[in-house]
Amino acid sequence: MGTLLFFGVIAAVVIYIIAVYNRLIALKNRFKNGFAQIDVQLQRRHDLIPNLVETAKAYMSHEKETLTQVIEARNQAASAKQAAAAHPDDASAVAQLGKAESMLSGSLANFFALSENYPDLKANETMSQLMEELTSTENRIGFARQAFNDAVMNFNTYREQFPQNFIGGLFGSFKEAQLLKIENEEARKAVKVGF
Repeated sequence: MGTLLFFGVIAAVVIYIIAVYNRLIALKNRFKNGFAQIDVQLQRRHDLIPNLVETAKAYMSHEKETLTQVIEARNQAASAKQAAAAHPDDASAVAQLGKAESMLSGSLANFFALSENYPDLKANETMSQLMEELTSTENRIGFARQAFNDAVMNFNTYREQFPQNFIGGLFGSFKEAQLLKIENEEARKAVKVGF
C-alpha cells in the first residue's frame, strides 16, 4: 500500500511538471505568433514608405535630407525587424526593434510636418492614398503590438509564479520575454486646442 502511494505521488508530480512545461510552451508560442502578426504589419509599413518618399520627391526637391532620413530609418527598422523576427524571444532584439521603429516614427512625423508646406503634394491623389494606407497600417500595428504585449505579459506572469519559476528554471529555455515598446514623443505631448 505504501509503495503504491509513493508511486502515485511521484506520478502526480511528473504529470504536474509536464502540464506546467506544456503551458509554458503554449504561452511562449502564443507570444511568438503575436510577434508574427506584428511582423506582417511592419513589413507592410516598410513597403509603403519607399512609395511615399518616391511620390514626395517630385514636390519636395529641397527636402532631400528629410527624405534620406526617412529611408535610412526605414532600412534600420527593417533590419531590426528581421533580427527580432528570427528570435522574438530575444529581449535585446525586441528592444532594438522598438528603438528602430521609434526612430522611423520620428522621421515620418518630421516628413509629414514638412509635407504640410507643399499644398500640391497634399492634393496629390497617390500621396493621399499612400497616407491613408499608412494610417491604416499604423492602426493595425498598434492592435498587433497590443496583442503581442498581452501575450508576453501572460507568459512572463505565468513563468514568474511559483512553482512554475522553479520548473521553468529546470529546463532553462524560458527566459523573460520583452514587451515591444515604440516610443512616440508626439503621442506623449499634451494636445493643444486653439480657437
